[in-house]
Amino acid sequence: MSPTSPRPIRLGLGANLAQFSLLVAVNALVGGMVGQQQTVLPLLAADEFALTGYTFIFTYVAAFGITKAAANYVAGTFSDRYGRKPVLLVGWLFAIPVPLMLIAAPNWWWIVAANVLLGINQGLTWSTTVVMKIDLVGPARRGLAMGLNEAAGYGAVAVSSLLAGYLAEQYGLRPTPFLLGLAYTALALLLSGVFIHETRDHARLEAAQHIPRADGAHDHLHAGLTDRQIAAATSFTEPALSSASQAGLVNNLNFGLSWGLFPLLFATADLPAGQIGLLFALYPGVWGAGQLVTGALSDRIGRKHLITAGMALQAAALALIATSDAFLGWAAGTVLLGAGTAMVYPT
Repeated sequence: MSPTSPRPIRLGLGANLAQFSLLVAVNALVGGMVGQQQTVLPLLAADEFALTGYTFIFTYVAAFGITKAAANYVAGTFSDRYGRKPVLLVGWLFAIPVPLMLIAAPNWWWIVAANVLLGINQGLTWSTTVVMKIDLVGPARRGLAMGLNEAAGYGAVAVSSLLAGYLAEQYGLRPTPFLLGLAYTALALLLSGVFIHETRDHARLEAAQHIPRADGAHDHLHAGLTDRQIAAATSFTEPALSSASQAGLVNNLNFGLSWGLFPLLFATADLPAGQIGLLFALYPGVWGAGQLVTGALSDRIGRKHLITAGMALQAAALALIATSDAFLGWAAGTVLLGAGTAMVYPT
């Protein structure tokens, strides 16, 4: 092979370890963008903008969720059409104004607008790093790949939430906690632009090697479906896909509620910002670390039982959080909620 010849494309974690590791690092930075604000924004709403009604405070959570959902769809479609790396880079460009707007915001609508941009950033970057890791590892170890990806992302949410809570307690709600976001964005743009390579050809290689089932089941899912047919299959007509989508909806509903509601709930006990940050970090921390185990385990025992048991554990955890009124009860509930989510999310 000549020095200018492209390297052969190979599937597998070992064969693509360097690129896979870079993508894990980038997804940690994606999670950090959320973590830098999760502890601080509800406190900012109450202390600096005098917003005490849940409706006003949840506007930024809704703005984030709606735009992230739309960006998730666009990320998948555009990454097939234009490649993974361009979508990843565009996603990080949307992140640049976010910490600056949070620092300078003269009113709550600036916060909402910043979370619209953050939702676009998260939808494009998180989805694309997931797709790129799956491209690289091939069919044998998808659960492990997803576990590592989600562990990095939500582990970073936990660490950044804890760090932002500490910075807010020591230096005030603005600007210091949001300087984390500026650093995350700069580092992510460097890694994504210079060191990460396109992975779409890995997916094409795997598709070329696909062997249909002997009974013909699921052949319709490999027949060049339109976007509308894919949406119908994942939402309604294909039982495994639609049930996974439903489980994902419930997972993200829990996460959205925790983002907007938990800090306000914890603040009813007059806990300091540092303890609120710790409580907030426990949920994504256990969630993130647990996925290191559950993702790989799902490659061995299957996905279904982890999903059903994990959702049952989530329900018990939410009941415990709702009936508690002090630090220890809330801590136990958030740990259980993280464990249940770790069982469901990567699977």
